[in-house]
Amino acid sequence: MFTTRPELVGTYGMVASKHWLASSAGMAVLESGGNAFDAAVAAGLTLQVVEPHLNGPGGEVPIIFHSADRAETQVLGGQGPAPAAASIARFEELGLELVPGTGLLAACVPGAFDAWMLLLGEFGTLRLSKVMRYAIDYAGHGYPLVPQITDTIGGVEKMFRDEWTSSAQVYLRGTGVPTPGTLFSNPDLASTFRRIVEEAESRSADRDEQIEAARDVFYREFVAETIEQ
Repeated sequence: MFTTRPELVGTYGMVASKHWLASSAGMAVLESGGNAFDAAVAAGLTLQVVEPHLNGPGGEVPIIFHSADRAETQVLGGQGPAPAAASIARFEELGLELVPGTGLLAACVPGAFDAWMLLLGEFGTLRLSKVMRYAIDYAGHGYPLVPQITDTIGGVEKMFRDEWTSSAQVYLRGTGVPTPGTLFSNPDLASTFRRIVEEAESRSADRDEQIEAARDVFYREFVAETIEQ
């Protein structure tokens, strides 16, 4: 029976995600000698670029994975905790009866980046630059917007213009809601990811130490400092 979603089989490796560019990034990692964990990290970071309506550096990622070497199935809880200052008393001081559904006051400490770095460091084989290059390239050079992204931007256009002006600068670019298929780039995200790699590489030539340095840069240094501002 004909189907538009045929069963796929392979003898070398396979990557599946909600976006073809993330899947192709993961497959490229496998074909270049990386293992399944390297591919997962590359695909996950790429999704943060090409699916901004669903993913992002400020998001979370619960991971269920199996290590053939250890013969174990494990869970990595990449879900961020609430900030220490996000207490009921603090929200009441701000005159709020509920935690807002959007904005910085609703945000947790981002768990996704740390989770991907932990997975890469303990179970992957490739260097940081090798798995982050795809996300950096798509953020810097652009990717085609799918209709779901433009629909989401359209739904929050007024909020972007009135309240989230920095988001308006990224997603509206002064011309309004982009149309599906538009080649869209995010230079600030590209430069952020690129700087993380550069700072990590400047501190050590060792792969594991570079990954640990990237975690520090994200959570304790310029990324965290920029968010705090």
